[in-house]
Amino acid sequence: MNSDEKEDCECAPPQAETSPAGGPEREYEEPEIENPEASRMKRAAAKHLIERYYHQLTEGCGNESCSNSWCASSVGFNRMDNNAAAVKALELYKVNAKLCDPHPSKKGTASAYLESGAHSNSACSNRKMNHKDVHSVRDNFKDVNYLTEEKVYEILDICGEKEDYSPLIRVIGRVFSSAEGLVQSFRRSKPHTKEELKSLQGKDEDKDEDEKEAAACSATAMEDDSPASSSSSRLGEGSSGENDVQKLAPDEVSVDIEAVRRVYGRLLSNEKIEAAFLNALVYLSPNVECDLTYHNVYSRDPNYLNLFVIVMENSNLHSPEYLEIALPQFCKAMSKLPLAAQAKLARLWSHYSAEQIRRMLETFQQLITYKVISNEFNSRNLVNDDDAVVAATKCLKIVYYANVLGGDLDMEHNEEEDEEPIPESSELTLQELLGEERRNKKGPRVDPLETELGIRTNDCRRPLIPFEEFVNEPLNEVLEMDKDYTFFKVETENKFSFMTCPFILNAVTKNLGLYYDNRIRMYSERRITVLYSLVQGQQLNPYLRLKVRRDHIIDDALVRLEMIAMENPADLKKQLYVEFEGEQGVDEGGVSKEFFQLVVEEIFNPDIGMFTYDERTKLFWFNPSSFENEGQYTLIGIVLGLAIYNNCILDVHFPMVVYRKLMGKKGTFRDLADANPVLYQSLKELLEYEGSVEEDMMITFQISQTDLFGNPLMYDLRENGDKIPVTNENRKDFVAQYAEYMLNKSVEKQFKAFRRGFHMVTNESPLKYLFRPEEIELLICGSRNLDFLALEETTEYDGGYNRDSRIIKEFWETLHSFGEEQKRLFLQFTTGTDRAPVGGLGKLKMIIAKNGPDTDRLPTSHTCFNVLLLPEYSSKEKLRERLLKAITYAKGFGML
Repeated sequence: MNSDEKEDCECAPPQAETSPAGGPEREYEEPEIENPEASRMKRAAAKHLIERYYHQLTEGCGNESCSNSWCASSVGFNRMDNNAAAVKALELYKVNAKLCDPHPSKKGTASAYLESGAHSNSACSNRKMNHKDVHSVRDNFKDVNYLTEEKVYEILDICGEKEDYSPLIRVIGRVFSSAEGLVQSFRRSKPHTKEELKSLQGKDEDKDEDEKEAAACSATAMEDDSPASSSSSRLGEGSSGENDVQKLAPDEVSVDIEAVRRVYGRLLSNEKIEAAFLNALVYLSPNVECDLTYHNVYSRDPNYLNLFVIVMENSNLHSPEYLEIALPQFCKAMSKLPLAAQAKLARLWSHYSAEQIRRMLETFQQLITYKVISNEFNSRNLVNDDDAVVAATKCLKIVYYANVLGGDLDMEHNEEEDEEPIPESSELTLQELLGEERRNKKGPRVDPLETELGIRTNDCRRPLIPFEEFVNEPLNEVLEMDKDYTFFKVETENKFSFMTCPFILNAVTKNLGLYYDNRIRMYSERRITVLYSLVQGQQLNPYLRLKVRRDHIIDDALVRLEMIAMENPADLKKQLYVEFEGEQGVDEGGVSKEFFQLVVEEIFNPDIGMFTYDERTKLFWFNPSSFENEGQYTLIGIVLGLAIYNNCILDVHFPMVVYRKLMGKKGTFRDLADANPVLYQSLKELLEYEGSVEEDMMITFQISQTDLFGNPLMYDLRENGDKIPVTNENRKDFVAQYAEYMLNKSVEKQFKAFRRGFHMVTNESPLKYLFRPEEIELLICGSRNLDFLALEETTEYDGGYNRDSRIIKEFWETLHSFGEEQKRLFLQFTTGTDRAPVGGLGKLKMIIAKNGPDTDRLPTSHTCFNVLLLPEYSSKEKLRERLLKAITYAKGFGML
C-alpha cells in the first residue's frame, strides 16, 4: 500500500502497515488479554488483504505495464483458475508479498476495503463526504449485487466517459461469479416488483446525507466479493422467487431473455470485458455444481434455472478460450440439473429460432470434438470416462429435445398397441431360477427426459435442425462400442453409455451396438437351451434351424416359422441356421443371405397378391383385398425381424410410412407424397383450389377403389358419404380421412399381423430406442448408393496378391467398367446380397485371395466371409469373360 492509498482511506486498520518492500506487515506481538473487538478487526484486515491478493491474481491491478510477477496485469503472467488463485493468495499473504498500487479505477475499491476493515463508525459519521468522494464510491458500484439492463448501460456510460472499464469488469466478475447474483439478474418486470422498487426508492430519498454516509459505510463493511460461496445457504430462503415461478408457464422463466441478448451484444465486443465473463464462469461453475449435487437448490428455488439461461446466451461460449476450463466445468454443472429442470430448459429453448438452437448445438459439439481430438482415446483410455465429453453430451440432449419440441410435431396419429401381448418365452421360469432373469420385461427402454416431456422423437416430422447435425463423427470414431454396450446394459451410475444418447451416434455405430445386443441374446438363448435340455433330459436344438427345398422355399420356411411362432416364440431369437436340401453349403452367414433373398423375391411377387407394386414409384404396398390370411403377413413380419436380428440385408422396397408405422405412428396426408404421389398431388391441388370446390369438382365423401380383378369398391369416409358434398369448408377433413383410409384403415388387418410378426423377433431389442424410421429402412434394405471406389480402398488381399499385383489392377479396371446391373450381380456373387451395408460399401470387408495359376476355372466365393477366390488369369480379356460368366450364372452352394 502506498502513501496515496493511505490518504484515501482515513479509516485504515492499524494492523495493516506498509513494509519497505511495499508489502503489508502484520504485528504478531499482541497483549495477553486481547479485546474481542480488536481481534475481530484483525481478522477482517487479514481477510481484506487475502482478498486483495486474490483479486490481484485473478483480475490484476489494471495497469498494463505492471512489473509485479504476481499480478494478472503483468506481462507474461500465467493465468490460473480460481481455486489455485485462492491457495496462492494465502501463500502470498503469509510471506508479505508485494501488493500492486491500484490503478485509478480500482483505488476507490481498495479504499472501500480498508474502510470496511477499520470499522471506525465515529470517523465515518463525523466526516462529511464531499461530492467527489460520493461519486468515487458510486463509480466502484460496490452495492451492485445483481444486474439489470439499465444498470449495465449506466455503468457502461460512466466507464466510457472515463475511458476506463475496470469498474464494469469488477461488477461483471462479482455478479457473474455469484449464483445468487446471477439468479436475481435480468428479471422480467412484474407489477409487484415495481412497487417494491418504488418503495425502496422512496425510503432512500427520505434519508439525509449523514444516513446515506452511514449506510454506505455499513454496506461496504458487509460487502463480500465472493457471494457465490454462500449462495447455497441463501438461495431459496425467500418466498418471492417461488411466487414468481408459480405464475410462470412450464416453458417460461423469470429472465428477460431479450434484455440479456442486448447486453451481451454490447459487452462482448470489448476483449477485457469478455475476459471477465470467462473468469467469472470458471469461478461460478464449481459452486453451481455443488449446489445442485448436494443442496437440492432447484427444488427450493426454481428461479435457479435463470443462471443457465443467462450463461447459455453468451455467443462466445464456443470460442477456444472457453473450451479448456470454463465450458467443461459449466457443462458438468449443467448436467447435474434434475430432470424437471432439464425438461423446462428444453421447453424454453424449443421456442428459440433454428439459428439460436444451432449456436447451442455447435457450442457443445465443439467441446466434444475438441476433447476427442486433443486426447488419445482407446480401449484402455475410454472416451466414456472423460467427464467433459460426457457432460457436454448430456447437455446436448437437452438441446436435442428442444429441437424436437420446436419442430413440426404430430402427437395425435399413433398406432394402437397390439391387443394380445407378445408371448413370453417358456424358459422364463428357468431363467429366473438360474439367475438369468430377462431384462426389459416391461418393454423397451425409454429415455427419462422423453417421458418427462411427454414426446417421442418419432413424433417430430421435421425438426428445427436436421437430426444429422447432432451426430459427432470424431466421437463415433474413438468410441469402443463393445464397452459402451456393456455400460448400456448394466446401467450403472458411474459408467456412462453413449447409447443412452443415440442422437449423437451415426447409423454404423448404432448398428454395431444392435449387433452386440443380438449376438449376446443369441448366446444367451443357446446357453439357456443347453441348461434346459439338461434339466428336462431332452435334446433341444440351440439354433433356429430351417431346412428348406429351393423349389418350395415359401412353403417350407413359412410353415416351419409358423410352428415356431405358435409353440415357442423365444426360439425366433436363436441364431438362424439355414440348410438347402441336397446342397452341401454350411451356413456361416452366406446361406442365410441367399435364403432371405429368395424368400423376399417370392413373397413380393405381384402374382401372389399379398402386395401391390407401383411401377412409377417402384414401391410395394399391402394389398387391401388380398385373399391371404393374417398369419401369412405375420410370417412376413417375422422374416423382416429375422433379417435385422441376423444382420442380413433384404431387397425390400416399402415407402417410408411402413417404417413409421412399425415405430408406432400412423400414416397421414403428407406420407402419401412417397407412398402414392399421384393421389397426393391430386389432394394437394384440392386443398389449394381457389374456386368453389362443391360446384366445380362435384365430389362427395364416398371414394372408390379397384380389387385384384379390377372391380370398383366403394367406401364412405363418413356415414352416408355419397350424400355429403366436399366443400371449401370441409375439404381439409376430406383429405385427412382419405389419407387415413388409404394408409391405415384399408390395410389395418394386414399391417397389424405384419407388425406383430416383426415384434416377435425385435420386442426386446433396443431397435426402437436407437433408430429413427429412416434408419430402420437403412438397416433392412442397406444403402442404395454403391460406391465401388470405397470398396476398392477397403479390400484386403491374401494368398500372394497385393494392391500392386497385375491381376488385381486388371480386376478393378474390369469391375469399374461394368454397368449398374453387372455390379449388383458381382456383389450378389461375392457377399450374398446386392445391397451395400449400413455405411456404404466402404464398411464391407471384402478379401480377394489367390486361387492358383492361370486356368479355365471360374472364380468362386465364400459369401459367408465376403471372400472372392480369383485365379491368376493370363490376360485382362480372359479375366473379364470368366468373371462375367461366374456372376451371371451363379446359383446354389457346394463344398470346395
